[in-house]
Amino acid sequence: MQSPTDPYVRVRGAREHNLRGVDVDIPRDCLAVFTGVSGSGKSSLAFGTIYAEAQRRYFESVAPYARRLIHQVGAPAVGEITGLPPAVSLEQRRSAPSSRSSVGTVTTLSNSLRMLFSRAGHYPAGAERLDSDSFSPNTAVGACPECQGLGRVHRTSEELLVPDPSLSIREGAIAAWPGAWQGKNLRDVLDALGYDVDRPWRELDPKDREWILFTDEQPVVTVHPVREADRIQRPYQGTYFSARRYVMKTFAESRSQPLRAKAERFLTAARCPVCDGSRLRPEALAVTFSGRTIAELVSLPLTALAELLAAADGGTTADTVTADLLSRIAPVVELGLGYLSLDRAAPTLSAGELQRLRLATQLRSGLFGVVYVLDEPSAGLHPADTEALLTVLDRLKAAGNSVFVVEHQLEVIRRADWLVDVGPLAGEHGGRVLHSGPPADLAGIEGSATRRFLFDRSPAPRRTVREPRGWLELTGVRRHNLRGVDAAFPLGVFTAVTGVSGSGKSTLVDALDEQLPGVGRLVRVDQKPIGRTPRSNLATYTGLFDVVRKLFAETDEAKARGYKAGRFSFNVPGGRCETCQGEGFVSVELLFLPSTYAPCPDCHGARYNPETLEVTRRGRTVAEVLDLTVEAAAGFFADTPAAARSLATLLDVGLGYLRLGQPATELSGGEAQRIKLATELQRVRREHTLYVLDEPTTGLHPADVEILLRQLHGLVDAGHSVVVVEHDMSVVAGADWVLDLGPGGGDEGGHVIAAGPPTEIAAAGTGRTAPYLAKALATASQGSGTPLS
Repeated sequence: MQSPTDPYVRVRGAREHNLRGVDVDIPRDCLAVFTGVSGSGKSSLAFGTIYAEAQRRYFESVAPYARRLIHQVGAPAVGEITGLPPAVSLEQRRSAPSSRSSVGTVTTLSNSLRMLFSRAGHYPAGAERLDSDSFSPNTAVGACPECQGLGRVHRTSEELLVPDPSLSIREGAIAAWPGAWQGKNLRDVLDALGYDVDRPWRELDPKDREWILFTDEQPVVTVHPVREADRIQRPYQGTYFSARRYVMKTFAESRSQPLRAKAERFLTAARCPVCDGSRLRPEALAVTFSGRTIAELVSLPLTALAELLAAADGGTTADTVTADLLSRIAPVVELGLGYLSLDRAAPTLSAGELQRLRLATQLRSGLFGVVYVLDEPSAGLHPADTEALLTVLDRLKAAGNSVFVVEHQLEVIRRADWLVDVGPLAGEHGGRVLHSGPPADLAGIEGSATRRFLFDRSPAPRRTVREPRGWLELTGVRRHNLRGVDAAFPLGVFTAVTGVSGSGKSTLVDALDEQLPGVGRLVRVDQKPIGRTPRSNLATYTGLFDVVRKLFAETDEAKARGYKAGRFSFNVPGGRCETCQGEGFVSVELLFLPSTYAPCPDCHGARYNPETLEVTRRGRTVAEVLDLTVEAAAGFFADTPAAARSLATLLDVGLGYLRLGQPATELSGGEAQRIKLATELQRVRREHTLYVLDEPTTGLHPADVEILLRQLHGLVDAGHSVVVVEHDMSVVAGADWVLDLGPGGGDEGGHVIAAGPPTEIAAAGTGRTAPYLAKALATASQGSGTPLS
């Protein structure tokens, strides 16, 4: 039994994912950092075990009925955890925020600003005072009625809806109409209404064309379908709706991304003519504070907004609200996000930016005695901003909290009070705690992949800088905070684009898509998911699953049963389990509570029906093959060239620990990016290719960065060009050319302030990158240096 005064969180028998019955003690009220290579099990310990157990206890304590939710949260596979305080998780969520979510709503700063205008704003003579909701574009009383608070209106036209007027309606003149039966239904309804569906569109009466495309009427008519083959189709009541109505409704309400994307092709977006993009009603826009409307204030960078509020003199009420606003803006600016404005849409923010916004909000929450569990808070941070992050973490700790951080950034690891190193390797070769104690004591742990990066500070081996064999020049780039920027990217070399958060790095690199003389093709390897449902996985994305299904179809048992390759797909009827339709789990409906999921009672998660699972290859069913790790599968398919090549490239980028059937929804952004890179590497490319990667080291342990860099430098050695947007100075130090943007973020950035080889950038001392690059060039560890080519 643990003493009530025991200052440790004690975990016993943790078996989540690849953890091997882990026992570990971590002191409370400190900054504890969890390290280890990708897939080692550190997140399984910090989030899957410690945070999951704290969450489970919370649900258990809320109310008796809430216990029905416990299996939805999922009790972690652990023997016992003692000394665990309530926990707050700040993960890098992969789910996208809604389009109405913004920096202001994420931080709740918008609420205070609306209150300021409601109570202390300057109103026109005779105007009635408005409540705070009237200053929100997300409420019925505040939203501009023309654009529903979106700031933009979508319009369509005859030219968009009917791109080829030489066609008749029956031939598909109205391209915006839905396909299949619904499109045929609309055509038949028009025919029944007396419109000529066989005449070329351009020959129809203009009034008829106008009605067909734009009417708001929805007439109902009896349709007598033309008899097709031997099918008897009975008359039915058909409702007509115009092409514009269909497109607008689909774009606004459909949950299907492909349908919304198709509808968007027939629309043009323009600034709302009524609110001029401000999203608000005229009554709200008539109120000012310090001579500005609320729309003008939310468009300012937070640094500028803070300056305006600090200088304002609006009376006692205003002073109270502005003081609160300033105290809450300060940590956001401190975390390097002062370039953001309150109206910046949340979906345009990176995962790292979102996490830091939530972290800044927590600083004002006043919580104490809790454990904060953070997922790589340094992701996407320039080294200069990482120092501010560490200050914020220290303040959370000083307020009486425990801070548990999953992290790869060496400066954060060095500042830890306690270090939990998990490994030694990934997947089934990991899952053990190698060290739990002060960081300095890791020096004696031989099996640790982290040890040499922390303690071997000898200079990295230098590689001869490659000479460009051409240039890709961008001129007058105007986008976001870039105002007529000129930049030259060398070809045939490794280029790093650097700068503080918000300086314009990604924006500049995005412009490469538009100007590609001298480049055969451009491949953008981003961190977007490889699929949005569990049906997408590593095997389906890389094409490996096609090979697997063919191999099973070629077995004697499959041939004897007449099974084709399609039989071994869990996405189509035939071989899949029909109870769960190949999902592996079923939805469980709970009265008055959200739906939850449980393993399929028939296939128990295997996804296939029993008959399909009777076919084996080398003693394994198709379900068991999908459960293999990449590393194990490489041995299983060693004699199958098509599979072996794909698996070899996945191993080359350090993904040997992933399972072939691992759902796309379980993969991190870094893992998705490396899967995409592996997919590219397995293709034989003879033409010159420009590879563009945005922060490819995000989520990678320094040992994994080495593996990734070997692949990227290998591409350059093979005659291609590589451009990376990067904050890791060990990667920048090994580049051939550096483009440094800045000097600051947002309106203070957007300029190329230095360009040249890394040594020249470091020596020039221009901008905030130079001192950190100089340090990396001088003292980079042997491990984190760029491998010799």
